[in-house]
Amino acid sequence: MTSPETVIWLQERTSLGILSHEVLNAIAQVIEEQVVSAETDLVSEGTPPEALYILVEGQLESNSTNETNPALACGFLPGAVIELKELLLDELSPFTITTVTECHLWVVPAAKFRELATQHPEIAQAFSRQLAQELAQVTSALGYEQERSLALRPYLVTKAQRGIVGTSRYAVRLREQIREAAADRKSVDIFGEPGLEKDNIAALIHFGSPKRREPIVKVNCGILQTSGADLFGRAGGKPGLLEWLGEGTLVLNNIQELPEELLSPVTQLLKTGTYTPVARSGEPAPEPRPSRARILIVSEKTQPTIERSVGHIIKVPPLRVRKADIQTQVEYYTSLYIRARGVPKPHITPEALRRLQSYDFPGNLKELKNLVERAIVQAEGANELTEEIFWPAETKKKRFRVNLLNAYPSLRRFLRSDWWPDRINYGFTATAFAMIVAVLFIGPQTRDRNFVLNLFWAWWWPFFLFLFPFLGRIWCSVCPFMIYGEITQKLSLWLWPRKLKRWPREQAEKWGGWFMFGLFTLIFLWEELWHLENTAYLSACLLLLITAGAMIFSALFERRFWCRYLCPIGGMNGLFAKLSMTELRAQQGICSASCTTYQCYKGGPQKGEGLETNGCPLYSHPAQLEDNRDCVLCMTCLKACPHRSVEFNLRPPGIELWTTHVPRSYEVALLFLLLGGIYLHRLPELQSWLGLQLDLTQFWQHLGLSLLVLIIPAIFTFAAYGLLQVFNFNRKPRKFVELAYSYLPLVLGGNLAHYLRLGLGEGGRILPVTFATLGLSGEQLPILVAHPAVIAFLQGATIIFSVLLTMLLTQKIAKQPVRSLMPQHLAAIGLGISMWAIIVF
Repeated sequence: MTSPETVIWLQERTSLGILSHEVLNAIAQVIEEQVVSAETDLVSEGTPPEALYILVEGQLESNSTNETNPALACGFLPGAVIELKELLLDELSPFTITTVTECHLWVVPAAKFRELATQHPEIAQAFSRQLAQELAQVTSALGYEQERSLALRPYLVTKAQRGIVGTSRYAVRLREQIREAAADRKSVDIFGEPGLEKDNIAALIHFGSPKRREPIVKVNCGILQTSGADLFGRAGGKPGLLEWLGEGTLVLNNIQELPEELLSPVTQLLKTGTYTPVARSGEPAPEPRPSRARILIVSEKTQPTIERSVGHIIKVPPLRVRKADIQTQVEYYTSLYIRARGVPKPHITPEALRRLQSYDFPGNLKELKNLVERAIVQAEGANELTEEIFWPAETKKKRFRVNLLNAYPSLRRFLRSDWWPDRINYGFTATAFAMIVAVLFIGPQTRDRNFVLNLFWAWWWPFFLFLFPFLGRIWCSVCPFMIYGEITQKLSLWLWPRKLKRWPREQAEKWGGWFMFGLFTLIFLWEELWHLENTAYLSACLLLLITAGAMIFSALFERRFWCRYLCPIGGMNGLFAKLSMTELRAQQGICSASCTTYQCYKGGPQKGEGLETNGCPLYSHPAQLEDNRDCVLCMTCLKACPHRSVEFNLRPPGIELWTTHVPRSYEVALLFLLLGGIYLHRLPELQSWLGLQLDLTQFWQHLGLSLLVLIIPAIFTFAAYGLLQVFNFNRKPRKFVELAYSYLPLVLGGNLAHYLRLGLGEGGRILPVTFATLGLSGEQLPILVAHPAVIAFLQGATIIFSVLLTMLLTQKIAKQPVRSLMPQHLAAIGLGISMWAIIVF
């Protein structure tokens, strides 16, 4: 390269371009060209400079042993001037410089360069000016950084508190979302319930991103100025947080508290990445400025305007759906606390862990952390954290329950054995039912001579009506209709292997209840018009028709479709079971945390202490039951569960009706049909009480009166509800479909009072009736019947008690003062008086 070209290259490509043409020409005259191979030390640390080096081609890098100042290590590209400062200031080389690739260098020996510097003082002066400029720039940058640090310090987030603890699918997904959000610079909306440490998730996103060395600040939206000056700054005045941040991260905490005036500017910032500084009054609006900051939004709920403007949306799952992570969370918080306090680590008992998993934690992670720390303090150095220490984890609902399976271990063993209910069903009930139907057909046809008819009307009806408040729908677990349905299902699959149809749940939920209502209406009319109570073969036909329904639908559909949706007796049982003082449930926490197979619902092979089963016959999950309607107490779930989650609880009778209950219109219709059935059973007494003289031997008069009797009690209760609305014109009462369930005790009590006459008056004649069925004389056999006065007393007491319970249940469901519910209370009393008149007298 010729001298003029060398001078031009020095001017354009190196820091020596500040020198005059004359000086550069003098330097060009003494330059020597040198090629240095790769991996060669050009300069050694701590040695005097040997020459001035100008890199023309290739790459160099420095390396220093001075660990206190690692910034000295750097790379050099073409145009770099090396050892200039050391030659002018007569210093030792601060680092070793090595060639990375083969390098083409221009070299000015040290002696010649010092000679040039002596001849041309401009070199030293230019270098001094350059140092002064650099110092001024450094001073200015330092002042800016100090001012920036001062402005950001109140909001600065120094580190993420912790990662995402847990191995559940929710925790894994959350970690994936954080990684995805950290990989780019898009804005993020992080929302979820209180106590989920959403601001920590924002910090994890920032510190996991390439801009982790930039600052991250968190600002509570509720304290922002409505003008936005602290966020956007003022035009021509003090900068805002966005300007100070540069390429850092801004966390807007509790975006739902953002002043309405700032909603539009923040939306603009999210959409366009620009903001407009606040102008002073009377001044024109300044031009929008670009923002390099990343915006992370933390909120409890998504904001529609914000949601449409962000790049990522992260919904943080609450702790109640992450029960599988509770054990890991507890161990983590325990480790944090004991390290900070220097105390020994206690062991958490399985019972305590199950109790924590059964709690929903409305305060989420924050509440769990406080609970663990308080438990460790209360343990006072004990080796174990027991169930009792975590007392706040007991829900109010749980305090009203007693698990009978824990109180009576022998009961658990019996219910998990083959005896309940399979051996009872297939060893006794199936055979006994066939014999019963046969006797009804071929035996005497009146109740005083057919023991099966006596058993059905005088024993079965009062007994299982009496059983509802204690054991709910337990009859369905030994019901012969269901047994023959299951036998039909197994035989049909053996003879014709196929896959049974899945349940049409949507249609069944919509219309199944009304099918039950219609079928029960027909049964009531058939019973009344054809005197089923005293006609054996017709009672047998009724039993066979219901059994046929169970068998047909069992041959078509999986499990017990008939029992859940279509059986009229099952519908009545499910309705009255809501009043039971017992329930079968599962601990939601344990199911969510420990169960992955759902064997209680789906069925499956033996696992742990869980036995092999075919799953719940009614497709009900015990942890999701809201009432007793869809549980037949077959205990399949108890046998299948390997985690001891299933509980058989003693509870306040009917508590679900004012807590978790979901009303259904077809259930209300069935309830009032059963109410009308009480009066239908007492049609002669009702005629006498009302002074009617209708001829019940005429079919159409009998049918018309029967339909009226079924309908009128429902009309009476609906009229009372109308008065209730008028009575509470300034307060909206509960819906009729909700309040109607308060009549359940009265309906059950009225039916029981009716059948007490048969049970106490005829049930004790079972021995002579049995002999009469066999054609023998049983006149000398003992009988045991109650005195009519005793029967009347018990019937009256049952009706009075039922009215009182109905009034109490009305108060519980409505949650209103007694005065405002007076029309409904008077309706219950009126119905009770009418039942007294036709049943007791």
